[in-house]
Amino acid sequence: MDIPLCKTFLFVPANRPERIAKALASGADAVIVDLEDAVAPQAKDAARQALATWLRAADTNQTVLVRVNGVDTPWHAADLEICRAPGVAAVMLPKAETAADMAHAHAATQRPILPIIESAMGVHNALHIAQTPGCARLVFGKLDLAIDLGLEPSHDDPEEHVFLAYRAQLVLASRLAALAPPVDGVFTALDDDAGLAAYARRARRDGFGALLLIHDPELLGLLDTWVTGLGEVEFVDVLPLVRRTFGSFTAAVRRAISGRVRSEATSSEIRADSEFDHARGMAAVATVRLLLGRQP
Repeated sequence: MDIPLCKTFLFVPANRPERIAKALASGADAVIVDLEDAVAPQAKDAARQALATWLRAADTNQTVLVRVNGVDTPWHAADLEICRAPGVAAVMLPKAETAADMAHAHAATQRPILPIIESAMGVHNALHIAQTPGCARLVFGKLDLAIDLGLEPSHDDPEEHVFLAYRAQLVLASRLAALAPPVDGVFTALDDDAGLAAYARRARRDGFGALLLIHDPELLGLLDTWVTGLGEVEFVDVLPLVRRTFGSFTAAVRRAISGRVRSEATSSEIRADSEFDHARGMAAVATVRLLLGRQP
């Protein structure tokens, strides 16, 4: 797994190990098995044991990232210990605030570390953290940062200008430390295809190179296209047409994945609605094929 090249990072709860195989087959560039936020305190030890069991049984070609619990928690040391297992490709370190936090995690695991910057102190020390040996990429943790700084994100601000100053500091620190562009935080609306597309485009525009995801795994193959761009075909222009034809964009992708949308599909099939003009119908076909890795 080449962490600097990954664009999509999908979370899976460590206490649901049966979901790991599905996530690995989803098209995500990397799967993060989460021991932190996804697991209740009373279930931490059992979740770690479940992950250990999965790692022992996993195919040697299957590797995952692990998000451990924070430095100031009673589970941190045991979490780092399990990350020395062969199936762990890298470690995601939450609430990273100092270069010492980074260095300790790297020394304890001998794995690349992705520190999550999600506090005022973390933002302040972002460059030092990024320059610490073993740091693979910075990750933006906007939800906890908002709590720490008393920020108030709003639905009236879809561009999330409230985070812009802090996001820019991660982009700058990554560049100065010669790291790959940072990983943006999660988009939390699970059923908003257009919102997720706009969120990914905004991340790319702001200098980020990847996203953390908690979405339907069948949608993950789309985000490589969203992050790198569609050239002359703008996704937000095509989305309403595809949605009207298939009921929802998610349904279109699922049908395509299952083979019910043929690779030889023509614009006339997409233009079932007479309001579709030929050029936009072709754009919709090209987009669906592109999202499936086919040539238009």
